This record gives sequence, structure tokens and C-alpha cells, in this order.
Amino acid sequence: MFLDEPVLTKNIPGCGPLQNTWGKAEDRTVTTGKTYRDRGGYSALEKCLDMEPSDIIDEVKNAILRGRGGAGFPAGMKWSFLPPEDGQPRYLAINCDEAEPGTFKDRLLVDFDPHLVLEGIAMACWACKLDHAYFFIRGEYPSQAITMQRAIDEAYELGVFGGSGILGKCDFKVECTLHRGAGAYICGEETGLLEAIEGRRGWPRLKPPFPAVKGLFGRPTIVNNVETLAAAVPIMEKGAAWWQGIGVESSIGGPPSYGTKLMGVSGHVEKPGVYEAPLGVSLKCLVEDYCGGMRGSKGFKAAIAGGASMGILSTDQYEAEMDFDIGRKYDLMGLGTACPTVFDEDTDMVAVARNLSRFFKNESCGQCTPCREGAQWMFKLLSRIEAGEADSNDLDMLLELAGSMGIMPGTTICGLADGHNWAVRTVVNKFRGEFEARVRPAKTALQGVALTSSANAI
Repeated sequence: MFLDEPVLTKNIPGCGPLQNTWGKAEDRTVTTGKTYRDRGGYSALEKCLDMEPSDIIDEVKNAILRGRGGAGFPAGMKWSFLPPEDGQPRYLAINCDEAEPGTFKDRLLVDFDPHLVLEGIAMACWACKLDHAYFFIRGEYPSQAITMQRAIDEAYELGVFGGSGILGKCDFKVECTLHRGAGAYICGEETGLLEAIEGRRGWPRLKPPFPAVKGLFGRPTIVNNVETLAAAVPIMEKGAAWWQGIGVESSIGGPPSYGTKLMGVSGHVEKPGVYEAPLGVSLKCLVEDYCGGMRGSKGFKAAIAGGASMGILSTDQYEAEMDFDIGRKYDLMGLGTACPTVFDEDTDMVAVARNLSRFFKNESCGQCTPCREGAQWMFKLLSRIEAGEADSNDLDMLLELAGSMGIMPGTTICGLADGHNWAVRTVVNKFRGEFEARVRPAKTALQGVALTSSANAI
């Protein structure tokens, strides 16, 4: 399954399948404001300025553009949640924290086509009447921050931001500010991101109220991912019907998966990188036709489908479709960022689970007891199992702990505990034999906890 031509990566060579690479990656350069304009950039924004803001929101709704940051929530619907204007500031927060392990697709856009993102930002601000956009970029992207700040400065020179109004064609003025993070994974959660922009510790907030009602500085705020805003540009340029012609319908009666998706593939493949593919492409096609196959011609064993939080695909799920149905069809939490980390036949899955748990333990903000305490104990149990120092009761306790720390809605403020839970449980349950081989038989059965269903269910 391939695209006829690039959509989000038309200014970024080397993002197609190996047999149709749309140019070589070594030819990549940063698209400047002038170059972007000369290539027809900001024409979609000009088109939007001739439209009623509500019509823009309707077009994005009709396209069924689902959020590209991990949750998959429809962007147009999110834009429609704002309360009526009251003459006070309203904000757009752009999430470029991108701290999910194995995820690096937004970085590609920032590195090489920042003006595509800025055009999407300006469009969203016009459509939703948002006065100020804050571009939040992770602290580990120092060179990307420099590139984006340069692009923002160019956009001001082009009249996209500031001045007397957008492109000098309306009296609505938008400001854009770059805000660098300090390296915390939890700031990828939308309300943690808002806290960080406000200068506080990046602790997620209780919801409701939701950001659309009370967000940045207590005012209505939309939070969008970088890729989501970039995707809004071709939608407004070519129309919702065209966007719906890419991707797939749901095979299980759920919402469709329309459009293209940037998929960052890492791990044991010959050519890791970011590729633009239609939603619905199989993992096998992505690995073999886009990435040149498994490294060293070894066999496929597993893949973290779309970021560590989403869970793992097992050996017999190699042909899983990379669309928004993947969670329900393959016992995952969801598609996530659609950036798979691929493992070959020699991979120690016990070590994978322990490494994932270490990440979540280190990145827990500590605000919620189930996450703070559960993360520590899950890591200790997995370390014990990996070292061959555990018995079967420890394995059962691990599954019981994972299944109880984040699976009940409302027990934690954000989804980090749920991500930790799914990451560990799916690895253990889909590769149970490897874990059982590392533990000793227990002398006495674990008492007081019913573990059968937890151990057998993902």
C-alpha cells in the first residue's frame, strides 16, 4: 500500500517506500519561508481567509482528521468545543514534546518543513479565533528549536503573524511564541504541557474543566500535535473528499482512518527512518517495502506498534494494519503515534519489558499514588525476573499489579499509569513462555488475589 505522491513530505525527500523514495534523504534541506512561499505555500491559508471560520472547522470535521499525537481524537470536533468569544485572549498550544520512546516523526517536519506547520497553526488560529500560539518543543531538541524559531521569525516577516493581521488580509492578528521544555516526558500530556508553558512543574491537571474551556492562563485553549496541524493544510487546499480518498474505512464498525501518516520506524530494520504512508498499511509492508526488511535477514518477533504506551504486537501479528482499529483488533491500547519499534527473533522480551518499565518509573511525575508506587514495584519485580531471582508468585504479582494500577478510569490524573500497564501486560501475556522460563516454581501459591483472569487477559 503506497501513496501516489507525497502529501506532508512534498518538501522533504526520502520519505517514501524504497521503490519510490521521492528523492534521496541526503538531499534534504530546511525549507525557508521564501522557498515555501515560492512553491505555493500559504495558499491554503489565503483560501481560508476568504472563508467563514465555521466553514473551515466544518471542512476539517468532514475530513475526519484524527489527532496525530497519540489519542486519535477528531481535530475538527476538538476545534468546535471552544465557548463563544468574549473579547479576552484565547490560545493554541502546539505539542512538540514528542517524548514517547521510538517517536520522532514531528522532528522531521520541524527540521525540514517548519512553514507547513506554521501555516497549519495560522489556519487553526483563524478558524478558532485564537490570539496567541505557543509552540512547545521538548528540551532535547535544541537544534530543532533554533530551526523553528528562525521559521517563526520568517513567518513574521511574511506577515503571517503579528503586523496588522494575517497576511495583511484581515484585521485578526496572531502572535506565535516558541517555548522550550525541560526534558519531562509527562509534559506530552496536554495539561502538563499547559502547566509547563505557564512556568510551573509539568504536573497534569484534574479534568474537567478541559482545556477548551479553561486551559492556558485560565482561558479557552486548543492543544494540537504538530503533525495534526500540518495535515490540516492539504485538507484545506484539496478538500475533505480528497483526504477521505486516502487511508481505509474501519473493518470493525469504528471510525475510519483517513489520510496519510508519518510513521517513524526504528529497531531491527535495514533502513530505519520516517516514512509517509497511507493509514491502513500493514506493519509487514512498512518493514519490508519501506524499510528494506529485517536487519540481517533475521525473523520478525515483535513490535511496539505506536509508542511504548500502546503495547506490543506479537510474532503472529506481523501483518497488523497500521490504522485506528489496531487497538481493538490486536489487544493494544491504540495506534498511538504509529511509530513502531521492531524486534528480531533474537530479542529478549523480558529485557524489553524491564526496560519499558524503567522508563515509566523514571518519568512518573509522582502525583498519583497508583502510578508512583506501582511503577517502582513493577520495575523491581521485572528486574528480579530478568536476573533469575523470582518465583512464579512474583510473575503473578506483576500481572496483578499492572492490571490494577491504571486500568480503572479515574484512579490516576493522566494516562501514564495506563501506558505502563499496557506496555508490561502485553509483553508478558504475549510472550509468557519467556517469563516463565526465568522464574522458579513457587513453594506456596500466592494467597488472597484472584490472578487467573489477569494472567490470561490482555
